[in-house]
Amino acid sequence: MDAHAATTAPTEKELEEQRKLDEYIEKIHYSDRYSDDHFEYRHVILPKQLLRLVPKSFFNEESGTLRLLSEPEWRGIGITQSLGWEHYEVHAPEPHVLLFRRPKDFVPPPQHAGNKAARRK
Repeated sequence: MDAHAATTAPTEKELEEQRKLDEYIEKIHYSDRYSDDHFEYRHVILPKQLLRLVPKSFFNEESGTLRLLSEPEWRGIGITQSLGWEHYEVHAPEPHVLLFRRPKDFVPPPQHAGNKAARRK
């Protein structure tokens, strides 16, 4: 067997952790959308077990509460939703509830044929 392949193959522990993570991601709850004059909103409820797997760097050092996450960060922990959403508020009593908003009349940017081809590569 190739020595490189042996070092890159996931261990049984890593496979089990990935199975748990996938199970928790499947249990993420997405609220219905609601709106005011300016924004549409939704909240995303993470399973508490998933919150324990969130990187420590995503929390405020002083308070220990979740900080506002960028789109790559929240997508990186398994949250999936359409474009334009912003994590805009943290509800400290319930750190597993993330509040999102986007402009009420949000229109996704058009995708150019060149961008699609570049992504396929």
